[in-house]
Amino acid sequence: MQDINRLLSSCRHTLLRLLALFGLLLAQSVPAHHSFAVFFDADRTVSVTGTVAEFQFRNPHGVIRLDVVDKAGVKQVWKAETNSPSILERRGWTKDSIKAGQVITIEGWPARDGSNYLRLRSAHHADGKPVGVPLESAGDQK
Repeated sequence: MQDINRLLSSCRHTLLRLLALFGLLLAQSVPAHHSFAVFFDADRTVSVTGTVAEFQFRNPHGVIRLDVVDKAGVKQVWKAETNSPSILERRGWTKDSIKAGQVITIEGWPARDGSNYLRLRSAHHADGKPVGVPLESAGDQK
């Protein structure tokens, strides 16, 4: 009987170690999600026009990177965080909605730290046509 109890105890410890290891591995592989309010200023908006350098249509958020020439003629890089692809698709976007080399205007909530980073509210092609359905029309949250 003692042998059975030792075996069961050993199995329980092994199972607990495996579960702990699995939990650690899972925690490291899941990207952290952040709060809108921590990074972006919901009381202000900015608008930036530039040439698309990159559009990543991926989870958890898409990313648009723009090359922007400021008033002094200096090139700046701006990044815009979008919603997830599933929300963008509901708003009429596809992975081909924006292509590198296109000139677009992005508008959104700026980063609190003053960096060239914003949370996208809307995007418009050079001719003024919106990319997808703008946030105001979609009724979704930030």
